[in-house]
Amino acid sequence: MLERIVAFSIRHRWFVLLAVLAVGGVGVFMYPRLQIDAVPDITNVQVQINTEAPGFSPLEAEQRITYPVETAIAGLPSLEQTWSISRYGLSQVTVVFAEGTDVYFARQLVNERLQEAKGQLPPGIEPMMGPIATGLGEIFMYTVEGRPNARQADGSAWTPMDFRTLQDWVVRPQLRNIPGVTDINTVGGYVKQFHVKPHPARLMAQRLTLRDLMEALAANNSNVGAGYIERRGEQYLIRSPGQVTNLDDISNIVVATRGSVVVRVADVADVEIGSELRTGAATENGGEIVLGTVVM
Repeated sequence: MLERIVAFSIRHRWFVLLAVLAVGGVGVFMYPRLQIDAVPDITNVQVQINTEAPGFSPLEAEQRITYPVETAIAGLPSLEQTWSISRYGLSQVTVVFAEGTDVYFARQLVNERLQEAKGQLPPGIEPMMGPIATGLGEIFMYTVEGRPNARQADGSAWTPMDFRTLQDWVVRPQLRNIPGVTDINTVGGYVKQFHVKPHPARLMAQRLTLRDLMEALAANNSNVGAGYIERRGEQYLIRSPGQVTNLDDISNIVVATRGSVVVRVADVADVEIGSELRTGAATENGGEIVLGTVVM
């Protein structure tokens, strides 16, 4: 059999060459159109509903959040199953649809039911749908770190908080604009925050409460428009910028007045730059870094 194939190929060499070229041409044509992946995504069609509930125990999260959400989701078209996880401060419900269901249609159905379920949830609790991604969607990982002895423009050394700020406000927004990228997960560093640390004794001396301090901070951190003035056929817009931008702005916010004495935030509290509480970190070669993961 092998001898016949060899003999046929020798006698009809031009036909064989044309056949090889034709097969090669078809391969080149189909190459950019074939969806080939080294690790095929075998995840079913699912939508995740994540709800943060600070201070809720696993039992409370199950009774007051997870169960109402699962009840609202029940009966959706093409729904196969739901399963959930209730942890301290977190409720996660995964809704699985039948194979072939359009994921955007599934998310629309879930979103409609979530609007109905919000009335049964505790005040301030906001369920959110997760990104359109699966456990096999992590396609690229990178680190944000500095060179040895690197300095910032003002001469100060880079810190984990600076790297996290760079990741959140510069790197992450640009990567999310890439077609096919749905989210960028970040681990490590410190999320920059402005902390107001009240002194109870000073508040009591001024006959103030923590709520007075909180309301003063909220009421004095906004920009207000005041209409416009017409003059010689032109309009001059009037606005009162009141949004805080630095520590001094926060410190100078007026909390109350006692006769002719003005009580500011700095009089009853310490204002400083701090970081959000974190539950983990990322390291490389023994040093702390900021790790980013691109999810398709």
